[in-house]
Amino acid sequence: MKEQTLVKKTLIGAYGMKIADKLKEDLQDMSNEPAPDELENKKLAMWPTTWWQQFIVLLQRGVKERKHESFSGLNIAEVLIVAVLSGLLWWKIDISHLQDQIGLLFFTSGFWGFYPLFQAIFTFPRERMMLEKERSSGTYRLSSYFISRITADLPMELILPTVFITITYWMAGLKPTATNFFHTLFVLLFSVLVSQGLGLALGAMVMDLKSATILGSVIMLTFFLAGGYYIQHVPPFIAWIKYMSISHHTYKLLLGSQYKPNETYPCGDHMKTCLIGDFQGIKSVGLNGQVVSAVALAIMLVMYRLIAYLALMRIG
Repeated sequence: MKEQTLVKKTLIGAYGMKIADKLKEDLQDMSNEPAPDELENKKLAMWPTTWWQQFIVLLQRGVKERKHESFSGLNIAEVLIVAVLSGLLWWKIDISHLQDQIGLLFFTSGFWGFYPLFQAIFTFPRERMMLEKERSSGTYRLSSYFISRITADLPMELILPTVFITITYWMAGLKPTATNFFHTLFVLLFSVLVSQGLGLALGAMVMDLKSATILGSVIMLTFFLAGGYYIQHVPPFIAWIKYMSISHHTYKLLLGSQYKPNETYPCGDHMKTCLIGDFQGIKSVGLNGQVVSAVALAIMLVMYRLIAYLALMRIG
């Protein structure tokens, strides 16, 4: 009996000296660790709604706001007047006036390079204060805001150029086939999205309307001059600019939508014909390499929007 009592006291003493303190520490650590349900609740507290819910709400808000800006009477009147005026100036030109035809194509690439850029360049600077306030309060993720914004802009930015090319194309007398028309339309809409992306990137990086506008003007004017219509013999040390030019790649694709290298056009008296591919205004740009220009525009389409997103991360 005495031995049992002695063993019991020994065990109690050993517990108090070596185990009790360690067990208390372990229990304290366990009490400080959040439970799985608590972790999930904290996660939900940070983002009270899912990404998809945020995207839908922001998309609906963006469409309501943008439709009044994009389809204002002034914007519609501007596009309609330019479209009708272009159709009248290039009224029913045929292949015998090849220089005039390619002039129309280059004008189209230039006008729809500048127009969407300056529509998009104001997007983020105007919304900066709202974005900072809503992001600081944890209302939504930056990615849901950005994706909803560019998605809401898509139909707004594509309707007006579609109206423009529909009017001008048939008035000007370009190739009257559905294949050529839709090819031209697709190239134009593709170019519009790229120019819009450049505007978004500039607006997000600069965030000052005046500075962004000046920078956008300089960049687009450089692209326009390097497009291949005005300057056909660019010095080698600066010729690389054309490969970065939205106007150059758009102009090349528009030429490809109307002409093939082996086609001919009247080039003199007595029914003489020449190859379209040898016409100086086309030869300097070339009708080959259409896929390369399409890929270049596709890279710009993604790259400019990625730059815009990364720039927005500075403020949210």
